Amino acid sequence: MPNQISLPTSEEYASFYADYIQRALQRADLFEALAHQIDELHSSLGILSEAQACFKPGPQEWSIKEVLGHLNDVERVFSYRLLCISRNDATPLPGIEQDDYVREAGFDNCSVPALLQEFEYLRRANILAIHNMNEAATHRLGTASGYPVSARALIHMLVGHVDHHMASLQEKYLPNVSQGKALPN
Repeated sequence: MPNQISLPTSEEYASFYADYIQRALQRADLFEALAHQIDELHSSLGILSEAQACFKPGPQEWSIKEVLGHLNDVERVFSYRLLCISRNDATPLPGIEQDDYVREAGFDNCSVPALLQEFEYLRRANILAIHNMNEAATHRLGTASGYPVSARALIHMLVGHVDHHMASLQEKYLPNVSQGKALPN
């Protein structure tokens, strides 16, 4: 197990992931953040009713449930990329079209507890996998979505992606829900 995950260089991820990396750097301890985000999601979203969790801040926006489902999808995608790259698999990995994934998933038909539990299980599996990686594995490079990416960048991106969406939920979604402005889709 690596003692800590060192910071990836800007050559180890596509520039559109820089926000995720920067957000992860705001955390004091990356390992702690991976686990703590489970609790953060539960405490922020687990209190919502099913109707509240279907709130969208605009007609073209995702609902809270769709954001949570998207977090689960990306947790899976990033973890698969992390597995392949850490195992030194040089196969280029495809990107995903996130709007298509969300549209096809039907997340608004899922319960909030089920979506939260899915995230928890996915994240706990990722924590175990990361703890079992040696330092050399975290430095390995691969290709995803046509760009170079390292295993250590993906670990940072796991944290940063959740923080990115939690910031959006805290800013655009949850204040409206708590103020009674929330209306289902």
